[in-house]
Amino acid sequence: MTRVSIRITRATSKTLHEVLALAYTTGDLALVKRLSALLAIGRGETVETIATSLAVSPSTVYGWLTMFLVEGIAGLRVQWRGGRPSKLTPTQKQRLCKVVTAGPQAAGFPTGCWNAVLVQTVIQREFGRTYHIHYVATLLKNLGFSFQKARFVSDHVDEARRQEWLATTWPAWCRLARAARGRLLFGDEASFAQWGSLGYTWAPIGQQPVVKTTGKRKAYKVFGLIEFFSGRLFTQGITGKFNAESYIAFLRTVLAQTRKRLYLLQDGAAYYRAAIVKAFFHAHRGRIAVTQLPSYSPDYNPIEFLWRATKRTATHNRYFPEFDAVLSSVEEALAHFAMHPEWVKTLFTRYLDHMAGGSASAKVAA
Repeated sequence: MTRVSIRITRATSKTLHEVLALAYTTGDLALVKRLSALLAIGRGETVETIATSLAVSPSTVYGWLTMFLVEGIAGLRVQWRGGRPSKLTPTQKQRLCKVVTAGPQAAGFPTGCWNAVLVQTVIQREFGRTYHIHYVATLLKNLGFSFQKARFVSDHVDEARRQEWLATTWPAWCRLARAARGRLLFGDEASFAQWGSLGYTWAPIGQQPVVKTTGKRKAYKVFGLIEFFSGRLFTQGITGKFNAESYIAFLRTVLAQTRKRLYLLQDGAAYYRAAIVKAFFHAHRGRIAVTQLPSYSPDYNPIEFLWRATKRTATHNRYFPEFDAVLSSVEEALAHFAMHPEWVKTLFTRYLDHMAGGSASAKVAA
């Protein structure tokens, strides 16, 4: 076992650690290895042990040490000469897509998030090719990937039942509404808090945007329905609670605004199942037919996207010193969407893709 003895001053050690942290941040895998080797030598570890832990040869470690002694930290940096990185074959690219899609844990990494270093490591491990760290993101984009924030989905989701609903229940319900020349409505509700909401925006590097907030927990609540055939929007804001009584009051306002029969698709909110709501639907069964969307499937309700757009417009990164300010902002955004039914109709892409003659549905009279 060869033990190399060098003395690294406190100042040099601090610099090495600072550069190492930066290398991790920028995803410079090669520099991370070289700095880690030097710090390990400074701790008295043998060259053979260091080489084994970094999956390199002892001569490589000696080479890094020599470059450091001759040129300092600058000698450790990999000189990128530009030009096109080594290409993967089409078959290898397909394999890489499968690996990335399966997730980093399936690839043996103790994390649920891909980053450029991990993808670079996979390419080296699986195909023996080295892509520069700065090109990895470009490679992934060219393969059809984008850097996205994950979303939660309930572990109670029955995917088979969801697909059955989309392929069978939805087309049948749509045919009923179309035959009756009725209104096919997706319903839901949303809260818009006075303390506002936060969203992504551009800002100078190192200057995170700051948004004032009152901290008041009061919220403006809105019932909503969007119509599949025409894109018409029905909403009603309340300052009280979402409950059976306020839901019935909202439905009464909708009935007063149209003479057409309503075919309502709603989720499984508890107050929808209240006795007085069931009694209301029974009493108005000649005007309203109702069915439930698949359980744990907010992504099957297109009005969810309307709520997100409303928050982006009305509450993200905005300060509301008074409750009336958030109320006015939300109502202004909803009024805009109500005046642009063609935009609302774009929210139904999933359903248009899963029904025969979906494009013809847009021609049904409002």
